[in-house]
Amino acid sequence: MFGYVRPLRPELKCRDFDRYGMFYCGLCRALRRGYGPLAPLFLSYDFTFLTALLWDPATPVTPCRRRCVANPLRRRDMCPESPALDLAAAESVVLSWWKLRDTVRDGKGLKKLGAWLLSGLLYPAYRRARRVCPLFAETVERCLEELSALERENCPSLDRPADAFARLLQAAAPREDPRSRVTEQLLYHLGRWIYLADARDDLQEDLALGCYNPVAARYGPEGDDGALDLTMGLSLDRVGAALQLGDWGAQTPLLENIVYLGLPVVQRCVLDGSWRRMRKEKFYRN
Repeated sequence: MFGYVRPLRPELKCRDFDRYGMFYCGLCRALRRGYGPLAPLFLSYDFTFLTALLWDPATPVTPCRRRCVANPLRRRDMCPESPALDLAAAESVVLSWWKLRDTVRDGKGLKKLGAWLLSGLLYPAYRRARRVCPLFAETVERCLEELSALERENCPSLDRPADAFARLLQAAAPREDPRSRVTEQLLYHLGRWIYLADARDDLQEDLALGCYNPVAARYGPEGDDGALDLTMGLSLDRVGAALQLGDWGAQTPLLENIVYLGLPVVQRCVLDGSWRRMRKEKFYRN
């Protein structure tokens, strides 16, 4: 997945770092348990954030000790099974599969072939995940079709494709949650921010391949980092405002670290060109 939604590790308290690790490892285990050995390959920081966001604030995160999927010789603290964990795992599989199909449709060469093979292998897991979150799966399909149509017409607007992706991520909020209105708004503006960050990050690669890029379509091949910084900053402001309106329980300090510290650092790295190096840093585990 994208990997833009991550905490700023130096500013995390030890307890919040450990809590993040429990969500990360718990999500990995949920992916493998529910969707097979291939699914953990699509584990992402973005859906770790979603797990923490959707966790019931009245439910304590009581760690359980389980063997690590990546290294069965080690045991790690993981969050226990929960509806939030199961939903985040299912939505992660759904979005990963559709992203692979999007690459099959728009990609070229080995990248297209690899996405085609992976999407075929992941399809049984996608079918299981779609039964868990049918509304989310329908929204993802509809929004990606809309995005594809905008790409084909070389849409010069930033807002129209960003809005389509924002509505896609907004649908990840469960409607039965009493915090759903706040969560939907938070995820909408976060989705818009992710789309713009990804577009800026892919700018040079898309130009080299002759692919559609909304930043190039709006500002030209050189882009406009000043204007992009402003509009992405406005989205972050709205994410932060929504965060203040919700009850997130013990997850609040962790979520605040991600939204108020981690996302601005990622935005700065995307705009100054250092994101590709930062993305490779395995900051979660030493």
